[in-house]
Amino acid sequence: MELELRHLRTVRAIADTGSLTKAAAALGLAQPALSAQLRRIEKSLGGPLFDRDHTGARPTPLGELVLERARVVLPAVSGLQEEAVRFANASASVERFRLGGTHGPLLGGLVDRLAAAHPRAPVTTHTSWSVAEIASMLVDGRLDFALIGACGESPPPLADRLHWQVIGVDPVFVMLPENHALAGLPELELSALAGECWADVPGDGCFADCFMTACARAGFTPVSVYETDTASVVHLVQVGRAIGLCRATFPPAPGLVTRPLVGSPLTWRHLLGRHPGSPAARAVAGAVSGHTRSAYAEAVRRSESYADWLSTHPHFGPAP
Repeated sequence: MELELRHLRTVRAIADTGSLTKAAAALGLAQPALSAQLRRIEKSLGGPLFDRDHTGARPTPLGELVLERARVVLPAVSGLQEEAVRFANASASVERFRLGGTHGPLLGGLVDRLAAAHPRAPVTTHTSWSVAEIASMLVDGRLDFALIGACGESPPPLADRLHWQVIGVDPVFVMLPENHALAGLPELELSALAGECWADVPGDGCFADCFMTACARAGFTPVSVYETDTASVVHLVQVGRAIGLCRATFPPAPGLVTRPLVGSPLTWRHLLGRHPGSPAARAVAGAVSGHTRSAYAEAVRRSESYADWLSTHPHFGPAP
């Protein structure tokens, strides 16, 4: 039998879990099938790889040798596969802009600017609530750039493999119906909204946890939180069903107002990402960064309440 990568993954799984039973579960195999496979691997390599008893499985000296090589070979092969896919999907010979993003306010502005500045270059978009999905598409070379948001100081996804640039830092505002009793105040204490229902868009970051923590510090637990799309959030606020959570750059909408929270207990970073090894993205990175900053500045100007608020809170807004 010739040794294959799947055999090395099997050996590593047994070593990592410490037992054949746990390794079989992790690999989605029946234990008898895994045991039979291990016997074939050991026969191919010339000796036992594990000492096994009722306490589990421990590598033999031969097993340690195989594991040492496997821990080098497996990541190297995975890296080769990723690099090959990225190279195939990210050719620099054709000018194009493949953009990904969460459902934020900047993607449309960036598309508009790129289409105007590069009228012959195709611009495509992919949106998702999941920043992890968007990041994985950058790694695979299926996207050239990504616009996402990150809560507070939380790290962006795959920060060790992707380049992320901060475009701007915003406080999180609340969205109120224009006839709400507190709509006339310039700033709101979070505790003043303790009896309200809330609405927000979904995501796979830490924002939901950070919001619950901020409410706990303000002395309450939200009555309920509706996670839904942006249009539904706006509707729920307009009809008085909920208070919305939104980025400070949220554009004006009829029937509602946006207001900052005292002390800015929640913040949001707008990030532009690319893969450092992508020739297509690297070639136009400066231009795309400039267009993204312009789109952000326009979004700030459109939000009159935010533009006024920034004049006394200069540590927010466009990143240096």
